[in-house]
Amino acid sequence: MDRELALLSDAMQQAGREARRLSAAGFETYTKADHSPVTSADLAVNGILRDRLSTAFPDDGWLSEETTDNDERLSRPRVWIVDPIDGTRAFVRGLPEYCLSVALVEQGSPVVGAIFNPSTGEFFSAIRGRGFRIERVLEPARPPFASDERPLALVTPWELRVGRFEGLDPHVRCRPIGSIAYALALVAAGQADAAITLTGGNEWDIAAGVLLIEESGGQVTTATGQPFTFNRSDPKVSGTLALGSSLSAPARTQILRHSAAQVAPRSSTF
Repeated sequence: MDRELALLSDAMQQAGREARRLSAAGFETYTKADHSPVTSADLAVNGILRDRLSTAFPDDGWLSEETTDNDERLSRPRVWIVDPIDGTRAFVRGLPEYCLSVALVEQGSPVVGAIFNPSTGEFFSAIRGRGFRIERVLEPARPPFASDERPLALVTPWELRVGRFEGLDPHVRCRPIGSIAYALALVAAGQADAAITLTGGNEWDIAAGVLLIEESGGQVTTATGQPFTFNRSDPKVSGTLALGSSLSAPARTQILRHSAAQVAPRSSTF
């Protein structure tokens, strides 16, 4: 998988430079059918990644947030799962919390994954069975999060606003972040202790991050505690619960209990 990761790294850095250029020069913003934003930068990044990866690996399938999906990928043994810009709202607002997220999946499991934040220059990557790696390929670097004695959990802003994490105080400090993919990468890097979304999401949001968490020694499941399988016919996922390898046992217990209590009523209605 060294060739795959090398080419992926080069393609993502090229696409990331274009995202930074458009962030400075200006971009168009549109509203998709689900009322979420998409920008000309999302589409440009998607085009660069698809051109580079599909040219190099023409037999692989493709699943991307910004490409119309079809069933052809389901018959491919290898599939690239791509979020050109995870955290588009952060990108639009000029916040350094967006990233490019790409995973190569074989038989439902990510085997190569990378997450790149062009604003901070952080490039996170992993190959299945060969550990987690972080390098800085651009400047400036992101300043560290403010220190606090409590473990740090990165959470979705809207879930924090509606009070879905109130039960974790005083055990865990919850901080909103604009990208779940970036949150997973920061947990893998030991810069946060957990990343939690209790509802929603899609495979392209998390496929790379799942591999990074697992290769860093952490644990990641759906919000209901189920393992992830990728390249399914329906790419939607039911939340994400990532726990870093250094998270203390008491904090881990509190997060698991709180998540189970929050999702149980919703699960029982199905």
